[in-house]
This record gives sequence, structure tokens and C-alpha cells, in this order.
Amino acid sequence: MNAKKLLTILLLSALFPGVSRAETPRSLTIGLVAKSQSNPVFQAARVGAEDAARELSERHNLRIKIDWRTPNEEDAQKQAEAIEQLVLAGANGIAVSCSDANKLTDAINTAVKNGVPVATFDSDAPASRRFVTYGVDDLKCGEQTLDELAKIMGGKGVVAILAGNPNAPNLQKRVQGARLAAKKYPGLTIRDAYYHKETPQDAAAKVEQVMQANPDITGWCMIGGWPLFTENALKWQPGTVQCVSVDALPAQLAYIRSGHVPVLLAQQCYEWGHRTVELLVDKIVFKKDPPAVKEVSALIPVTKANVDEFGKNWTKWLRK
Repeated sequence: MNAKKLLTILLLSALFPGVSRAETPRSLTIGLVAKSQSNPVFQAARVGAEDAARELSERHNLRIKIDWRTPNEEDAQKQAEAIEQLVLAGANGIAVSCSDANKLTDAINTAVKNGVPVATFDSDAPASRRFVTYGVDDLKCGEQTLDELAKIMGGKGVVAILAGNPNAPNLQKRVQGARLAAKKYPGLTIRDAYYHKETPQDAAAKVEQVMQANPDITGWCMIGGWPLFTENALKWQPGTVQCVSVDALPAQLAYIRSGHVPVLLAQQCYEWGHRTVELLVDKIVFKKDPPAVKEVSALIPVTKANVDEFGKNWTKWLRK
């Protein structure tokens, strides 16, 4: 071996302890446990994780495999079982979006006790021993959604909050944020927060049911975009009832174009997977902890002005 090549290997070893270009690539398995396979935001997270695994494998002479263990539909018990199975299968790290923090905290703690670091994304288990959580600031997310709606409504009217799973801690905080923001607008009345199973059909049915019972509602603050994942979910004429929603999935973009929804607030769901894998590799390989337990991801407003440009992201995120 010539001196120049030896010096290169020594420098790489100093920069990345435990990883040498002269060694056989180290194999890592990272488990990915999202809320549901049917939700495109988690499909995008999976693509992000797989892209990060490929990029980091090449960069650090590793072989990183993503082990996708997500239930078909939301089921916190199945998520807990998936975490247990990943630990038994020898996973080196786990990323999870928690459907129910209470049901997942013990499983996360057991994984960490067995030497498997856990990161959460999108929805946290704050009482658990996870080392980092990545996602929006949920309290501010609820506030921002209500603020955007109040702006469109001129600060007056009757508002319903569409709230998803009542056991999801991230959604509870968003509802709290929306209610706090509403106090700034004396002309706004919050009728209630309405919970439902997180499928497009159940969410759309809940909106229709609430509107029939409360025809005076003039605005919807959707802290998740569930009903907008399907066509013709909003039965009113554009502009007669205002709506601002979190998320900006391909199906939701049609509601921007039709005028039913003036503003969508996009979560960086591709980064849920990509950034979480980066954080796990730093932790597992380089023994590097993040500077803070919470890493905040900003919401991206989508309107008629940028809807077409934003829509191009989904070609990458859904491998289309």
C-alpha cells in the first residue's frame, strides 16, 4: 500500500471512527414503523428513508436496510408488536410515528433498554426514552392553521376543527393550538373539535355529518387533511365555507385548484423518513447525539400561486 493511500485511510478513520474504506461495509438495519400503509404521507416517509439509506451507505461505506413494519391501518398495538419484533430480529435502530403514545412508550423503552435507539417522527411519545423526535411543532401547527383560516374569514364566523384520532398526542396539541389561536379573534366561534377514524371515507363522512347538524358553520380548521385525500369530499360551493388544512398530498392539491381550500400547510413528510434515518445513523455509527431532543420541521404554505410547482415533489416522493 502506498503512503498516499494509507494517509487517506487514516484520515477517513479519524473523521469517521468505526468506519474505514478498507473494511467490509458494516450492515445496519433500521426499522420504520409509520402509522398506516394507506396514508401517502407515510409512503413518502418510506421513500425518504430509503433514499437516505442509499445515500448514507455510499457516503460511509455501509449497507443500510430499511425494514418497513407499518400496519395497513392505524393500530397502536400492532405498532408496539412491530417494535418488539424488530428488536428480536436484530434491528440496529427504529423510527416510529406513534398512533398512541401511551401504548407505545413501554415498547420504545424496552427497545432502548436492549440497546436499540429509537427516534420518533410526526407523532411523539414524549414520556419514552426515544433520543430524538422530528416533525412540526404541533402547538404552532394548530395555531398557524387557525390563523390562516381566520385571515380568509376576516376574523368572523363559526369554525369546526377536524381532529382525527383523539389518542394521537400530536393531534391533541394541534387542537390545543387552534383553540389558543382562536382567542385572538373575538368574532370567531369554535363550535367543537370533531374526532374520527383516520381514513378519507370516515373523515369525509364526519364533515358531512357535522355540516348537516350545524349548517351555520362557515369555516373548517383541518389539522390533518384526511377527507381531502378523496374526491368530492366537500359538498359546498367554493367560497361558501372556507377551509384551511394541514398536508398537501396530490389529491388535496385539486381542492386548491377548485377553490374549495385556499391554503394547505404542507408537512415535510419525505423528510420524516430521510432526516430520521440520518439521525439514527449518526447515533448508531458515530455515537453522535442531536443538539436537541426536538428537531422542528417547518410547514410549507401551498396556494394557487405555487400549487403546480409544489406538486412536482410528489413525482419523487411516491416514485412516480
